[in-house]
Amino acid sequence: MPTALPRSALRAFLQTRSAGGLLLMGSAALALLVANSPLADGYFHALHVDIAGLSVAHWVNDGLMAVFFLLVGLEIKREMVDGELSTWSLRVLPGVAALGGMVVPALIYVAINRHAPDNLRGWAIPAATDIAFALGVLSLLGSRVPASLKIFLAALAIIDDLGAILIIAIFYTDHLTLWALGGAALALGVLVAMNRLKVDRLWPYLLVGAVLWVMFLKSGIHATLSGVILAMTIPITQISRTGSPARTEDRQSPLHRLEHGLAPWVAYLVVPVFGFANAGVALGGIGPAALVAPATLGAALGLFVGKQIGVFGFSLAAIKLGWAQRPSGASMLQLYGVAALCGIGFTMSLFINNLAFKTPLLQDETKIGVLAGSILSALLGWLMFSLARKPAADDTRG
Repeated sequence: MPTALPRSALRAFLQTRSAGGLLLMGSAALALLVANSPLADGYFHALHVDIAGLSVAHWVNDGLMAVFFLLVGLEIKREMVDGELSTWSLRVLPGVAALGGMVVPALIYVAINRHAPDNLRGWAIPAATDIAFALGVLSLLGSRVPASLKIFLAALAIIDDLGAILIIAIFYTDHLTLWALGGAALALGVLVAMNRLKVDRLWPYLLVGAVLWVMFLKSGIHATLSGVILAMTIPITQISRTGSPARTEDRQSPLHRLEHGLAPWVAYLVVPVFGFANAGVALGGIGPAALVAPATLGAALGLFVGKQIGVFGFSLAAIKLGWAQRPSGASMLQLYGVAALCGIGFTMSLFINNLAFKTPLLQDETKIGVLAGSILSALLGWLMFSLARKPAADDTRG
């Protein structure tokens, strides 16, 4: 049976993320260019300018990225309630693949850095996949990619994002301020109450969500996680299709409206600005030793090697054991190509890098590793799809 993208929401999601991924590539390249040009001093100085008590870098990483995490949370909730992750049978293959894609890269990073205790805090850096970057590469491949693999990659990345969110919440919280936690709990209680009372206007949720963000910022829990928690309280309503037991999302539900309203802003503004603010590395100040430093190699090989082994190996095991079926119309070589593309770990990897390390040298080493691993993964994924057979026309419709 031909495989097509089943919902306009998912199709729009893929198209927006693909275009946003191309823009992200450009912003990352521009950041590297500026950081190694006569404009470098101005670039780094601007990131430390104080605005309302926070530096520009903090506003980007704690403020704008809260909007990114809000969108991620909305996507996770929608897909879990009424989308590509709504049943256990749909969750098995991307879930197993995401698990392998988080565990194996982390183990590789730890193995390489086992004799450098200060580096071990960065174990989660290669565990995340950048869906915008990966879908951007897929979009360049056009009709060579079956639609089933685009859906698989999107579902895998959503589960991967959920794993990264849990990792940040559990492992990258240093200290807690009780009064701020109390304020956050109160704000959360108000959000839950509005959900139960079926409040369908968005502005009350966003207003209380802003209070929740401030409380998280003061509490010691990373402020961006407030976006995910806010997303979980935004109502999603469903309507039955006439004459069918299947259910679909109500396009006028608060979650649907907010998701579609935020998606272009996140793709075309939030993520590119984050990339520009965080990808800049002054390569002239880094010696050859940094290129083969444990943190650099751990991030690079974790992404490039670990993602291939984890995603493809765990997927293959699930298929061979009969737990899941191979994506329709996709060859094993194409599935391997997707596993390689999962090694593109730009946005979330750099975000975790900022949380893991405060030492500029370690941050720069892991940034180089993330950039190297991501570029190699993109090239290998491109090569695998170039070598694979072109799928039938029905397999690429979306």
